[in-house]
Amino acid sequence: MRRREFLALAGAVPLSAAAGPVPAASKLAADPHRPQYHLLPAANWMNDPNAPIYWQGKYHMFYQYNPNGAFWGDMHWAHAVSEDMVHWKHLPMALAPTPGGPDKDGVFSGCAVIDNGVPTAIYTGVNPETQSIATSAGDLTVWKKFSGNPAIAAPPAGMEVTGFRDPAVWKEGDIWLMALGSGFRGKGGAVLLYESKDLRRWNYLHPLVTGRMRAGASAKDPVDSGEMWECPDFFPLGGKHLLIVSTERVVKYLLGSYADRRFQPESTGGIDFGSYYAARTMTNTGDRRILWGWLTEGRNAEAQRAAGWSGVMSLPRELKLVGSQVQMRPAAEVEALRGKRLGAGAAGDCLEIRAEIDPGDAPRAGLKLRAAPDGSEQTLVYYDREQRLLCVDRSQSSTDASADRGLQSGPFVLGRGEPLRLRIFLDGSVMEIFANDRFCLTARVYPAGARSTGVALHASGGTAKMVSFEAWEMQPISPDRLTS
Repeated sequence: MRRREFLALAGAVPLSAAAGPVPAASKLAADPHRPQYHLLPAANWMNDPNAPIYWQGKYHMFYQYNPNGAFWGDMHWAHAVSEDMVHWKHLPMALAPTPGGPDKDGVFSGCAVIDNGVPTAIYTGVNPETQSIATSAGDLTVWKKFSGNPAIAAPPAGMEVTGFRDPAVWKEGDIWLMALGSGFRGKGGAVLLYESKDLRRWNYLHPLVTGRMRAGASAKDPVDSGEMWECPDFFPLGGKHLLIVSTERVVKYLLGSYADRRFQPESTGGIDFGSYYAARTMTNTGDRRILWGWLTEGRNAEAQRAAGWSGVMSLPRELKLVGSQVQMRPAAEVEALRGKRLGAGAAGDCLEIRAEIDPGDAPRAGLKLRAAPDGSEQTLVYYDREQRLLCVDRSQSSTDASADRGLQSGPFVLGRGEPLRLRIFLDGSVMEIFANDRFCLTARVYPAGARSTGVALHASGGTAKMVSFEAWEMQPISPDRLTS
């Protein structure tokens, strides 16, 4: 079940009735598709990062979590804490639905800010979609919901919107501002702007920015057609402002100018063109803007339930604006996970790879990953010169019938004489791919063979050259696969 389909089902039947037994810990720990150095719960479903925040010397991550099984529903906020953004400790559940309250059908996505020294979460409740407040102190393990919830009970009067959720909050002077994901029926996605002096009483101002849905687009879910923008995040970056939204199954950004509480986009691009969604940046990290995302699964719902887990948190990414180019790199802290250094002939399913490739005259050039010795399984990551795309070919990634074999790609252009510089993180079923510091694509692959670990140069239709290559074995962040 996808992220928002639960909205149509909530309240129909008790969701716990659909829960199946959680697989034994021994099965989960032995699952080769479970990542070893990415954050994920010990079992069950996870999705959106919520309210990532730096507080009292530690990084806190909250995320959407279903305690009943590896499927969408009964949304809670789970909680993990880290001193370095890579090694995590799970803490007790932070927020759960309150029977009869505005979040009775789920504590959905949101953010956190520090209000006069008090950590404050702002999140969406559903059926109907409303915005609520909770506060905490100490180690953020105990939260108290605002007695006046919901703080925002409905969209602006008379406005026909396609959604009303996922608040992002910041402060300008003495005024708090809130961006809410929304859209106008038949027109396109939008971000609605609110203001408040106390985080409790909010006034609607106007759309921060509006978009246009694809011509002729239609879909059961308005998010799929671009008629609705989810998970907005809005912040200054290198003298400009960046708006991030999730829509049409990808995460996009709009870069532009912000003045008088109106945003004027000047360019657009993609944050990630693969199995990555609901991106959210971390607050209170000084001059660094750290981005997180939900890594969606690439196998069917039945396989996810059988495995007993679904969803992974991305590695932390640092965003920078260099000239007019949005750069995206893994946070430097990730390098602390490097173990044994490897050279040519490297193989594995828990690696960091850095390769520089001269495409030469090959129309397609890149790397072959997770390759079996007999060629039965392999994943190709390559630059397509003619199509001007960075691609992940999963057509031979797995012999498992439950796994997605679709081609993933995004617009990417190498300049004249520019080499292809790939930095790739392999972790069980995860591939996080960074190209030339300006392109990201996350893929999920599920090789069935234990020997599908090979790495090699790939070229099609011509000759390419490996200019440089290095790799590292990555160290697990827990002794088993249950607490990573």
